[in-house]
Amino acid sequence: MIFLTVSFNNLTGPVPATLGKSMPFLRMLRMASNALSGGLDFIASLTNCRYLNIIQVLDNQFEGVLPDAIGNLSVNLQYFHVSQNHIKGSIPAGLGNLSSLISLALSVNELSGTIPRTLWRLTKLQKMYLGINRLTGSIPSDIGLMTNLATITFLENKFSGQIPDSVGNISMLQILDLSVNKFSSSIPLSLCSLQGLVHLNLSQNILEGLLPPQMAKLKAIDAISLQSNRLSGNISSALGELQSITYLDLSNNSFHGQIPQQLDRLFNVEYLNLSHNFLSGVIPKSFSSLSYINSLDLSFYMLEGEIPEGKVFSNVSITSLVGNRALCGAPQFQFPPCPANATSSNSSVKLRLLKYVLPSVASVLVFLACFALFVKKIMRKKDKASSEEESPCLNYHRRIPYFELARATDNFNETNLLGRGSIGKVYKGSLDDRLLVAVKVLNLEVEGASRSFDAECRTLGQVRHRNLVKIISTCSNLEFMALVLEFMPNQSLDKWLYSENQCLALLQRINIMLDVSLGLDYLHHQHPHVIVHCDLKPSNILLDENMVAKISDFGIAKLMLVDNNSTTPTNNIGTVGYMAPEYGSTGGVTVRGDVYSFGILLLELVTGKKPVDTMFSGELNLRQWVCNAYPTAMMEIVDSNILRTEFTNLQQHSNGVNILHRCLSSIIEVGLHCLKDLPNERLLMRDVVPKLQEIKKGVLVN
Repeated sequence: MIFLTVSFNNLTGPVPATLGKSMPFLRMLRMASNALSGGLDFIASLTNCRYLNIIQVLDNQFEGVLPDAIGNLSVNLQYFHVSQNHIKGSIPAGLGNLSSLISLALSVNELSGTIPRTLWRLTKLQKMYLGINRLTGSIPSDIGLMTNLATITFLENKFSGQIPDSVGNISMLQILDLSVNKFSSSIPLSLCSLQGLVHLNLSQNILEGLLPPQMAKLKAIDAISLQSNRLSGNISSALGELQSITYLDLSNNSFHGQIPQQLDRLFNVEYLNLSHNFLSGVIPKSFSSLSYINSLDLSFYMLEGEIPEGKVFSNVSITSLVGNRALCGAPQFQFPPCPANATSSNSSVKLRLLKYVLPSVASVLVFLACFALFVKKIMRKKDKASSEEESPCLNYHRRIPYFELARATDNFNETNLLGRGSIGKVYKGSLDDRLLVAVKVLNLEVEGASRSFDAECRTLGQVRHRNLVKIISTCSNLEFMALVLEFMPNQSLDKWLYSENQCLALLQRINIMLDVSLGLDYLHHQHPHVIVHCDLKPSNILLDENMVAKISDFGIAKLMLVDNNSTTPTNNIGTVGYMAPEYGSTGGVTVRGDVYSFGILLLELVTGKKPVDTMFSGELNLRQWVCNAYPTAMMEIVDSNILRTEFTNLQQHSNGVNILHRCLSSIIEVGLHCLKDLPNERLLMRDVVPKLQEIKKGVLVN
C-alpha cells in the first residue's frame, strides 16, 4: 500500500501499534478528523516506511506523548500534522532529524517544556504551528536560520523573554502570531524589514516601549494586532502609509497624544481599534472618509469636541465612542449637543445624562463585550488549529475597489483587452501605485461564473509557487466580480506557438515544459491537499518577462482532500483535445487527467500542431499521428520552427542531428507515457520532472 487515507470517516478506537510494519512502501498517511483514540505507539511502526512523505492525524482524540522514535521516521517526511489532540509531554528532540520537513503542526494539544534546539536545524521548514499548548522558555536567535519559514504561530503558550532580532532574517515570513504569551521588552525593529509580512499578531504580551514608525515599511501587511501590551508614546503618523492594511488593533495600551490625522489614508481598513489608551484631542474629521470601515472603536479615551459627520459616525453599529465624556454632537451616540447647537437647559439635561447614565451603560457594554469574547474563545478553540494550518480562504492582499480597477483599465476599454474566455474577459491594467496587473472580469450572466470565481479564489489563495500565476487581489460585490492577477508581459504560450512573428527555440520549449511540470508537481504532490487543474492547455500557460512559464486559470480546479488515485465528480471539465478520455465516461477528475493534458502539451510543443487541427479526423488524433511517426519518421513531424532556430547549432556541431534527434525522441517518449489509455499506467508528475531535467541537462552539455 502506498496511500492510506481515511480522513473524515468518524472512525473510533485505537490505531494498531503495528500499522507501518506491513506497509514498507507507504508514502501518505491521512487519518484526520475522526474520533481515533489511544496512544501514538503506531508512529514507532512507521519508521519501517522509508518513503513516507505525509503524516496527518490531526483532529482526533489521541493521548499520551510523542514517541522518541519520531526521530527515526523517513528522511523524506515533509508534513507532520498532529494538531488538535490531547498529546502531553515535551516535543521530542528527534524531530530535528527530519531534515526534509516543510510543515510541522503540533497546535491545540497539551505539550509542555521548551522547544528543543534541534528544531532550529529544520532549514527547509515553511510552516510551524505550535499554538495553544503549554510551552515555555524563550525563542533563541537560532530561529533566524530558518529562512524559508512563511508561517510561525506560537499563540497561547507561556513563552517569555524578548522576541529575537533574528526574526528579521526570515525573509519569506508572511504570518507571525506570538499572541497571548509573556514576551517582554520592545518590538524588534528588524520585523519592519519583512517586506512580505501580511499578518502580525503580538497581542496580549508584556511588550513595552514605542511603536516603531518603521512599521510603515510593511507594504504587504494586511493585519496588525498589538492590543493588550504596555506600549506607550505617540501613535506614529507614518502608520498612515500602510495602505494595504485592513485590520489594525492598538487597543489597551498606554499611547498618548492625539490621533494622527494621517490614519485617514488607511483607505482599505475595515477594522480600526484604538480604544482604552490615553489619547486626547479631537476626532479627525477626515475619518468620515474611511469608506470600507465596518468597526471603528475610539472608546475610553480623553477625546473632546464635536463628533464628525458622515457615514462612519452616523451608524452606531459601526462606531464605538463610549467613555469620552467631553465629546458632543451625534445624538445617536447619546452625547450632548455641541454648545452652538443647543440651549443651555438642553445641555444641562444632556450633561446630567452623561454624568450618571453613561457610566452605567458603559459598564454593561463592557461586561457584555467581555462575556462575548469569553464565549468566542471557547467556541474557536476547537477549530483554530485546522483553520490556521491550511485555511483556503485567507486573503492577505490589498483590497482594490471597483473605481481603481476601472481607472486602471481605462473603464475596461477594449484596447486593454488581453483575452476572453467562456466566462469573462481579461484586461491589462495599471493600478494607482503603477503596478501592472491582469484584471479578470467575470460575466455574471454566464452560468457557473460565481462558482468559477470562488474556485479560483480558493485555489490561488492557498498556493504559492514560482510556476503558478499569483493572485494580487479580488474585487467583488453583487454586480461585479474580478480577480487581479500578476501581469505576464509575454502573454500565453498559445500565442507564441502559433504566431507568425514569434518563435520559440528548442531550449525555451524545454524550459517551458519543465516549468509547467514543476507547477503541476507542486499541485499534485507537494501541497498538503491535492489540487487538480482540470483545464491545462497552452492558453492557460502564461510567460513572464524572463519567459518563465506559469500555470493560470484555476476556474474549474478541484481541491481534493483525498489521495492521488481518488476521483472527484464534476460537470465541467477541460477543453476538447486536452481532456483525458476517461472524463467523458466517468465524469470524475484525478491528477492523472492533468498528466494526460500535459502529455498533449509536450507533443504540441514538439510538433507545433494543435490537437484539434483540421488534419485530425476520425480515428486519427495528435497522439496517434505521433505514434505512427515515432521513432523512424519522427523528424518529419517536428515543428519546422525548431529546425529553423537550431539550424546554426546543427551546422556547428558534427553530431548535431543525432543530438537533436535524441532530445526530441526523449521528449516524445515522456509525452506518450503521459498519454496511456489507462490512467494508472500514466506517469505521475513527480516522475516527469526528473526526466525533463535530464533532457535539459543533455541539451546544455552538448
